[in-house]
Amino acid sequence: MQVALRLAQRGIGSVEPNPAVGAVLVKANQIVGKGWHKKFGGPHAEINALEDCKKLGVNPQGAAMYVTLEPCCHQAKTGPCTEAIIAAGISKVIVAAIDPSEHASGKGIEKLRSAGIEVETGVCETQARLLNAPFFKFAATGKCWVILKWAQSIDGKVAWDQKSGERRWISGEESRKDVHKLRRRVQAILVGVNTVIADDPLLTARPVRSERRKSATAPQGLASNGARPGKGKKAARIVLDNHLRIPLDCKLLATTKEAPVLILTSQQTLQVNPQIVEKVTQKGAEVLAYPDTEGRSNLHFLICELAKRDVVQLLVEGGPAVIASFLKEQLADQVVVYITPKILGPQGSVAITEAMAELTETVDLHHVEIERFGDDVRLTALSKKALDEISVVEG
Repeated sequence: MQVALRLAQRGIGSVEPNPAVGAVLVKANQIVGKGWHKKFGGPHAEINALEDCKKLGVNPQGAAMYVTLEPCCHQAKTGPCTEAIIAAGISKVIVAAIDPSEHASGKGIEKLRSAGIEVETGVCETQARLLNAPFFKFAATGKCWVILKWAQSIDGKVAWDQKSGERRWISGEESRKDVHKLRRRVQAILVGVNTVIADDPLLTARPVRSERRKSATAPQGLASNGARPGKGKKAARIVLDNHLRIPLDCKLLATTKEAPVLILTSQQTLQVNPQIVEKVTQKGAEVLAYPDTEGRSNLHFLICELAKRDVVQLLVEGGPAVIASFLKEQLADQVVVYITPKILGPQGSVAITEAMAELTETVDLHHVEIERFGDDVRLTALSKKALDEISVVEG
């Protein structure tokens, strides 16, 4: 199962919003087939493992299959994996985690058992749930997985002093490549309007080499009709802009045909500035107003709105104030921090620590992982809320 989990990881960044799945076939104590779900809409891990077995010239009949997620039993973009498993004569299937989706939820396991196949579940289940945490949360709550990402110097600065007018990166090239991989996983990327004004970002993911050679695909809309984004489609860009200060000549509004742009503003601003709203919408962006009522914040309104649009993962790349607001509202599921070996001192501007000082409660993080990217260090961790929602014990 550990081999299957490592195979599944290869699909991250290519299969979303579907889960990453790996499968391994074992016969006579030998691995005779390996497979993973490689891209959205492509063959599932089980099918690829069976094909790998055939390429090796081995008959899979009587083999055991280790798979990280319950095999599907419904017709979607691909045929039911349960039928392929039954037809291949597999004698036993070991499943890490049951698929919580409405079309699955044990139905695949029941189908296999009805065909006389022995099924064992729960092997390395925690690892399997953590691997596909956004998928499990969306199935359990209907809400997106919120990732807070920022880069900082050792002394907590998130930007260089820009008095010189020269834009310089806090993090190194390898860290920035990793961020683009992270962007390819998600269906929406969010910043505050101050980031747009200061940096004029595109907020798009740099394509992998294979994608660069392909012709451009149709842009993804931030649909509310249940249609999920697929491979080759770009994440929507979301801007928190209470007073509609977004520059009309910014890169985001100039590229709405490449990837959708959603601007979240207040109902009052919408009514007071209809001319600006018209100019923004003429450029292809959608303006969404949150109700001016007491109680839940505009962030809760946004999360509920994204649920209607089937956004499974949201990447928050805003400045310290935006990051802190998600933490304050207890909306963060995962934190990804790139720490660069620089002490900027007076050359740095905007300290993440200043915004964090506004928090009223301590934020405990679990399942901490640390990895190096060049000279930078990336720290990732999950919130207690996220672990509760995907039914994983703190660690």
